[in-house]
Amino acid sequence: MGWISMSEGDLKRIEVLSDVRSGRCTMAAAAAVLAVSEGQAYRLLARYEVDGGSGLIHKARGRASNRSRNEGIRKYAVELVKTRYADFGPPLAAEVLLDKHELGVGRETLRRWMMAEGLWLSRTQRRTFHQPRLRRESYGELIQIDGSDHRWFEQRGEPCTLLVFIDDATSKLMQLRFVASESTNSYFEALDGYLTKHGCPTAFYSDKHTVFRLNRPDAKGGSGMTQFGRALAELNMEILCANSSQAKGRVERANRTLQDRLVKELRLAGICDISAGNAFLPEFMEQFNERFSVPAAKAENVHRSLNVQASRLADILCHREQRHVSQQLSLAYDRRQIILERSEMADKLAGQYVDVYDFSDGSSRCDGRVTRFPIGSSAKTSVSVIQPSSKTSGSATLWFS
Repeated sequence: MGWISMSEGDLKRIEVLSDVRSGRCTMAAAAAVLAVSEGQAYRLLARYEVDGGSGLIHKARGRASNRSRNEGIRKYAVELVKTRYADFGPPLAAEVLLDKHELGVGRETLRRWMMAEGLWLSRTQRRTFHQPRLRRESYGELIQIDGSDHRWFEQRGEPCTLLVFIDDATSKLMQLRFVASESTNSYFEALDGYLTKHGCPTAFYSDKHTVFRLNRPDAKGGSGMTQFGRALAELNMEILCANSSQAKGRVERANRTLQDRLVKELRLAGICDISAGNAFLPEFMEQFNERFSVPAAKAENVHRSLNVQASRLADILCHREQRHVSQQLSLAYDRRQIILERSEMADKLAGQYVDVYDFSDGSSRCDGRVTRFPIGSSAKTSVSVIQPSSKTSGSATLWFS
């Protein structure tokens, strides 16, 4: 005799009917416990006495449903979905099968078939969990940065972006700055204020905005990192990019709080433009940090002193690119062909690479191993005149006509 699979309800029926047979329970009480009529209870008892426990199993168990689809239809539908519509959801796939293949299958039926073949995951299977990340232990060890686009001045002014720097260990706002939009130059300006006031943190934590991360790290041109990343590397700081918004939840939650509190504070102060807003932010940050910051696990401050002169810091926090000076003493930059006039100093640059510095105020400069040239802002092709400098031996200044 083989094994018989029985449900919990079948086992309960055996137990109750055994009590009826032994006289410990009346048929009326058994019918009430089994939630069936008394007549059905008598029929169950008769089957139990003839066939034993197996007689109580439902006769339809193991049989195909009278409403089930033909196995050939199931295989055909699954094959169509697998080969042509693998990325379709069950409702859309059912519509396409009916419209294009005249194959009518219910969406829930098709959902079960797709799940059985591994072509679809249930909502429960698709769930993802983002466990909270522990705070860094020291102040200045990790600074989360983000830009929040919002109508900060409501209808009193134009929409703008708030750049937010927040310490991971203490939830302390380190730097706030209103800018027109997220850009490399706007982050450079905010970073300049941060470094001047607090020093250099160990690392910054950001999203994958193009300011922080190259979409094509294998690109042939460039240095393999963004301008912002290059500046941090020169200052011996690291940039980490989060794979999800939940990973940098500290700054995301701060953005939501600021979009409520800061907007109302700006309204009460009657502020309606970026310049007035930036002047108001230091006072707001002080009050915010007194209320919402928490002590770090370790009392040490890991910010490093900024041992960089202001002029050198300006050279770092700018857009910098390398350009090759051809044998014809010309270089291309910003869709311009810059031609150097022949001279002893200019001739030494032929065949060399020079760094072009583009500052946020619109000025530019070209640095080579021999010369340091300021570059004009004319959009046309310019011809230069080289004049020896009276301050530094071996240097020259390049002016555009």
